[in-house]
Amino acid sequence: MFGIYKGDLVTVNYSGKRELTLSRKDLIELVKMKELQHDNIVYFLGACVEPDRICYLTQHCARGTLQDMLADIQTPVDWTIKISFITDLSKGMNYLHKSFIGCHGKLTSNVCLVDNRWVLKITDFGLSAFKLVQKEDKPGNDFYKSLLWTAPEHLMSSLSLASQKGDVYSFGIVAYEILYKTFPYDDVNLDCKDIIMRILDLRIEPFRPHLSPLNDPDANPAILNLVAQCWSEDANVRPTFDVIEKTLKKFYFGKTESIVDSMLKKVEKYANNLEMIVEQRTQEVIEEKKKTDLLLNSMLPPFIADELKAGRKVEPKMYQSATVYFSDIVGFTTLSSQSTPMQIVDLLNDLYGAFDDTISKHNVYKVETIGDAYMVVSGLPQVTERHVVEICNMALDLLGIVKTFKIRHRPEMTLMLRIGIHSGPCAAGVVGHTMPRYCLFGDTVNTASRMESTGEALKIHLSTPAKDQLCKFAGYVVELRGPTELKGKGTMTTYWLLRKDPLNEV
Repeated sequence: MFGIYKGDLVTVNYSGKRELTLSRKDLIELVKMKELQHDNIVYFLGACVEPDRICYLTQHCARGTLQDMLADIQTPVDWTIKISFITDLSKGMNYLHKSFIGCHGKLTSNVCLVDNRWVLKITDFGLSAFKLVQKEDKPGNDFYKSLLWTAPEHLMSSLSLASQKGDVYSFGIVAYEILYKTFPYDDVNLDCKDIIMRILDLRIEPFRPHLSPLNDPDANPAILNLVAQCWSEDANVRPTFDVIEKTLKKFYFGKTESIVDSMLKKVEKYANNLEMIVEQRTQEVIEEKKKTDLLLNSMLPPFIADELKAGRKVEPKMYQSATVYFSDIVGFTTLSSQSTPMQIVDLLNDLYGAFDDTISKHNVYKVETIGDAYMVVSGLPQVTERHVVEICNMALDLLGIVKTFKIRHRPEMTLMLRIGIHSGPCAAGVVGHTMPRYCLFGDTVNTASRMESTGEALKIHLSTPAKDQLCKFAGYVVELRGPTELKGKGTMTTYWLLRKDPLNEV
């Protein structure tokens, strides 16, 4: 658990005890703990002995435990970092052995912490008064797992006494974890209890993790001999931390590059690589933005899309004159009942793909498609006086396409497209937030829809206002249909647009 002490982030270690009375010996230990100062130990900062709030504060190490770091496959640990960790561990233990602490007694990779500068620090020493002793009637796998770092002589003792030679054994196990970036005995197909039993079995060769050759070109193989000495069965053969520290220094004797220099080079290399990654990611973001803009512009008029991207509200607008086109497929319901859903999807995709390619050649805006219905407008949002011409030219082109269009699963069938066109005033605006749509409103839209529904297959049905607008432009052949009953609109004189005559066009 974390807290803030004098403006710094610290680790709060709760005791688990409900009450605590400190003896004179405990108070003296607290004072001495405050005096311990070394780069490779976690500093003791203070304690609280209030009932139900018994805890002590220690220095916070941002990168967590060594054990978790080694288990993380995303965290690379090269030879320089490995030897740095092992050296830090030997220095910290050497300092503790020469201090009033005398020995650690519980050294594992789980009590080795790594700070944000990649410095290894040792914790969980001293302060015995604050630590709760848990007893288990039937030890489980976690209990035996915690003994993997314990020296054999202490495993055999019912008192579990700690010693400096026992710390050296634990150091050897932790060094093995660092060198191979793995949990101790991870390559052995035994549970933790069986491993402890094998270690205690004096009838066989001493059981230890396997020291295979190090797969690192920078590694010094002599360090394996040091590890083997540290976990020797004979405690007297194990070196002291003074010897260990001096031996580790020899691994770098004659090298001009220090661990710090190596780390700085790696940081610089990482920073350069990071710049390349940022540049690459930025380019990818730009490309994705282009795709997003293209998609948005296909769903909304460009200037509307720009307003929405800028976070501005798009107000609805009234247009005094526009031409609306509606079309659908006669007999589409019957065709759908005789086809599979995927065949209908393919049909509409092929047809509307051809339609979309065609309308891109005209100054029109496709409003939407609903099933077999296709709705297009001209005169908004881009105002033009030729809106009826643009729609009629487009309608003639689409009619020409549908007459030669082949349905994949029904090649013998001709699609019967029915088209209706009407001109008049129209309102337009963006509706919705999750999936905004540019929608048209007004009687002009309703009338255009009625023109389509009362039309005939493979014909273009014009309302009187649309025909009057079209007559201002030469070159179009229009035929009177006569009075036509429009649902909800009454009777209206309507016309057929037959063709465009280039010879009469001006």
